[in-house]
Amino acid sequence: MASLPGFAEIVHQHQNMVYSLAYHSLENRALAEEVTQEIFLSLHQNLGQIESAEHVRYWLRRATANRCIDEVRRGKFRNGPGLYQVAEPAGKDRPSDPLLTRQLEESLAALPATARVVTILRYQEDMEPQEIAEVLRLPVATVKSRLHRALKMLRAKLERKESACKTSKFV
Repeated sequence: MASLPGFAEIVHQHQNMVYSLAYHSLENRALAEEVTQEIFLSLHQNLGQIESAEHVRYWLRRATANRCIDEVRRGKFRNGPGLYQVAEPAGKDRPSDPLLTRQLEESLAALPATARVVTILRYQEDMEPQEIAEVLRLPVATVKSRLHRALKMLRAKLERKESACKTSKFV
């Protein structure tokens, strides 16, 4: 078994991933920062149970996803501004169609908590359904069906918005 890097190095290596997952799940910078701090505090308290560097990444993703689902279910995230009201974190290229991006972000924010986290893990974190299933401790078939339903809901929401735009009368 390879030895683990020090706690400070673990934080340095994984803080962006944890914050990004929390931010895109909760749509609130302050709450994402709070969740990120709590996740790393929890990791520090459970560091003795961590077996390898791969286990650290797995543990952080699972803990962050579960904590975000809990926060969304509590409705705590609704007290702050929505994702479309907050500037994108630095370091990412701006998409070429900001209106479509905003509509997609709003539609994603309207998804149920688990569907939102599964979608973010798949398309933002670029995780395969098998990895998501391991992180969330769900059957792979459940992850795939939730992804399918989430994408179907997103398409429907975007089509409704597109239809509304086409029927509105701008002169």
